[in-house]
Amino acid sequence: MKNAFISKDDRASQLLHAYQNGDNHAFALLYQMYIQMMLNYGRCMTPNLELIKDCSHDVFMKLLDKKNPPHITRMSSYLMISLRNKLIDEFRRNTFTTEIPVDEIRHLGAIGNNVEESYLYRETKYTEKTMVSDLMSCLTPRQRQAFDLYYLQEYKYAEICRIMNMNYHSVRNLVHRGMLRLRSVAI
Repeated sequence: MKNAFISKDDRASQLLHAYQNGDNHAFALLYQMYIQMMLNYGRCMTPNLELIKDCSHDVFMKLLDKKNPPHITRMSSYLMISLRNKLIDEFRRNTFTTEIPVDEIRHLGAIGNNVEESYLYRETKYTEKTMVSDLMSCLTPRQRQAFDLYYLQEYKYAEICRIMNMNYHSVRNLVHRGMLRLRSVAI
């Protein structure tokens, strides 16, 4: 008699194998099976839900690679370890990056000797900088990086994909979710 019980990891292996053989619905089932567990685990490391979602998304995106699929024996262990490593990488990246303004002194040559104009110019720039900084602080580090590359440095999505080592749809989703977040905060 065949055992009626199948473990979650065995079911996940079956779904991953089915996806690699062309069944895209299997991947959606795999995602649904583990995403809540990953979000809960991520909350143990950081309260930043957007960062957890981004990192979880990246972990699942690695599973989508049919050319170089990872060898997985226990799906739940693989996903939790991968998420932990991804979050730690993001924490390290945040530690070694800075948000120092690019050019604070440029305005000095543009303004004449008028003290009042100079003061108003600096005050306006400070207000704008503070407002942008407050809005950008609502985004995850990866969303900030994508916004910087797309909106400030005017890179195309294909170039951003290469720089951030992400696929096209992931970068688009990152920018889109960031824009939705900014809109919700700005209201």
